[in-house]
Amino acid sequence: MSDAAPKQKIGQKHPTPTPGNGDRVFYETLYNQRPDSEMAQEWCVNYGVLSEEDAAKIYKKILKRKAAAKSVGSSSPVKSEKKIASKKKKAKKVMDDVEFDAGMGAGGDEGIGIGAL
Repeated sequence: MSDAAPKQKIGQKHPTPTPGNGDRVFYETLYNQRPDSEMAQEWCVNYGVLSEEDAAKIYKKILKRKAAAKSVGSSSPVKSEKKIASKKKKAKKVMDDVEFDAGMGAGGDEGIGIGAL
């Protein structure tokens, strides 16, 4: 018996699921129908369902995408006063909704099957 683990492809993080696995069927189909789908690309690379060549090309795209997202989101987020105020208003509306009683409370004589007794 060999102790060697199965060879993983570039970018693979998880074991490759069997061909009948529901997630694999979904993402492979999505990738075949829309090869530009970022979600399908990332899943297929992470689970090693693509060929070595395709996985290498897609993995480079994923790394570029993630690097671009980091550089855009790296600036310190400064919330404007309007956003903070609107969140407070939203929270107040939710609290007001809680005060409303829809009349669905169960009274002492409203049990299931009580009329049959």
